[in-house]
Parts: sequence; C-alpha cells; structure tokens
Amino acid sequence: MSASTIDSRTFRQWLADGEELAVLDIRDSAIVGYASPLFATNLPAAQVEAEIDRFIPRKSVRTVLADDGSGAAEQLVERLAGRDRSQLFALAGGIPEWTRDGVAGLPTFDTPGVDFSLAIRDAKGTPVITVEELEALRGQSADVVVLDSRTVAEFDRDHVPGAISVPGAELVLRFADLVPSAETQVVVSCAGLPRAIIGGQTLIDAGVPNKVAYLHDGTKAWREAGLGLETGRTAVYGPASEDAKRFAGKHIAKLAEGDSFPRVDAATAATWAKDDKRTTYLLDVRTPEEFAEAHIPGSIASEGGQLLGVAYRSIAVRGARVVLIDDLLGVRAATTAHWLQRRGFEIAILLHDFQSARLVEAA
Repeated sequence: MSASTIDSRTFRQWLADGEELAVLDIRDSAIVGYASPLFATNLPAAQVEAEIDRFIPRKSVRTVLADDGSGAAEQLVERLAGRDRSQLFALAGGIPEWTRDGVAGLPTFDTPGVDFSLAIRDAKGTPVITVEELEALRGQSADVVVLDSRTVAEFDRDHVPGAISVPGAELVLRFADLVPSAETQVVVSCAGLPRAIIGGQTLIDAGVPNKVAYLHDGTKAWREAGLGLETGRTAVYGPASEDAKRFAGKHIAKLAEGDSFPRVDAATAATWAKDDKRTTYLLDVRTPEEFAEAHIPGSIASEGGQLLGVAYRSIAVRGARVVLIDDLLGVRAATTAHWLQRRGFEIAILLHDFQSARLVEAA
C-alpha cells in the first residue's frame, strides 16, 4: 500500500476522531444515487481536478477519495500531488472493499437524510398522507395543495400532478402566496421522505394555520401506485409579495424560537474563509436566480432547501464552519440554520442588502 493510500481501518478511525475530514465519493453519479453508503459528497472522477477547490477550499484538510475499486482514486491522488494537497489519500479497494462485509454498522460521513428526517418525524409526530389518501381527497374536490420541496430541476423532471415547485427553504417565505386560505390542506412532497418530512415539520413548527402533512414516499410512491407523473415547470413559485414577506417574518420567528446563531458581516466571513487552520463555507441559501443577479465574492450558490436534507451535496468537509448567506429578511437562512444545527453543524448567519448592492452596481 502506497503512502497516499489508506485502508478501511484507518478510514474508520478518521471518521471517528472529530478532526476536519473531507471525503469525496468519485464514482459515477448514477451509481451513487442518494450517496449511500458513505453519504459523502459525490464528485465523479472526471470532475475532481476541475472542482475539488470549490468543494474543499482549504488544501491542507485530510481528504479521502473513494472509487469503485478501479484505481481511479490513486491516479487522481498522483495527478493532484502538485497542487499543494499534501493530505490527499485514496481509500484502498474503494467502495467494494469498504462494503466487503456488508453495510450494517458501517460509519457514514454525514447523517443520512432519511435517518435524520425519520428521527424528526418520530420525535414530532409529523402527520403523513398516502398517495391513495391524496387521490381520494382530489376525487372529492377537496381544498388541498401539494408543495414539492425539491429543486426546480428535480421538479422539472417529474412531480405529482398539480404540485407547485417550492424548494424547502422557500416554503415559509412563499407560503402565503401559494396557499389560498387557512382552510387549505397542505401536502409537502419530494422524491421520497427526507425533504418532505423536514418541509412539512418546518411549516408546522412555524405555526402556519393550515393542516399540514408530508406525502409518504412522494413521487416514488406515486409511480409505484401506477399513477402518472407530470413533467416540466408546470407551477413554480414566483417573487414573494409584501404580504408573503410579512407572513414569513412572523412565522419564521416562531420556528426560530430558542435558536441562537452568531451574526457576521461580509468582512468577517471573508477573513474566516482565508483562515488556513479552519475550513469555512460561505453558502448562499437564496435561489440560484437571486445568486446569479448578485452575490458576495467567494460564496457558493447552495439552495437552503437542499442543505436541509442532503447537506453532503455542498459540504464536503466534516467539522467545517458554515456561514449561511441570505437577504435582510433572513427567512431562508433561519430555516436552514434551524435544522443544520440539529445535524451537528457549526452555523453563523450573514444577512446582506443585495437589493441596494444591485442598485449601486446599476448606477
């Protein structure tokens, strides 16, 4: 075994020692799916050289690459050796060797989204509705709306017919514009469970007046029931109205009762990001469109709703500090911070006046 390769025993020790650690699953995304069994950031081998600096900004962090047993990880370690990544290692034998004795009891890099969401459901008693029950309500012309809490791109691919695309961190902010009345029953859906459960419980904990439930197994259950899914952007949230913002400001305060996160400014966040002894992520939790219009230099577009259930898609370094960036209303940041803290992340919040910044740039 070369000096740039570690065995499964060492990897287990690193996963448990509490120090900063980055793990990249470099297998093809179609194989990795929702990141099992490591629940680490999936960055396919062909993209590692171009994108590793984005996912692992501090080069001296211990970093483990796990492949499909093909040796691609060792080859990448050799090619990246000249880029000041002295702590880059390949997992010997890759995922096949890691799972040789089965996956039961294997440690994971991040808490699996399903496990986290089921723990929330069990602790809070989050209401649930089945596909059959939803279909029955629709057959009775009941006052019900389905909110799909995945990314717009995932919604575009397929969704429950009649659903509205509202990524998870946007739920409280957009709620008053999308739900006709306090009598409307709200069903939160995703592809399976995590983002639907977290989204539904977010609305309940925020004290919305409506009856709220999550759709059990979302589009997966809908498909398995032999029902057709819609495709395309049939119904997507729009700009939040002033009424929606007032509603969100009131209800996010209820969700955030008891939460306490340090507030930092852009200068402090920039200083943290340059610290060569601690990894800091500057994650902009607004919509991709808002990020494209204006953002803080060095920040990464990372929709808050996806961080809620699948944090490993953006955060590749365990033990890193995470700065959540939002507009001055801060609804998306508060929603995201509320749940990420419960997953063990160290969170700070940066609220920025992007509107004024755009006006200055335009002038």
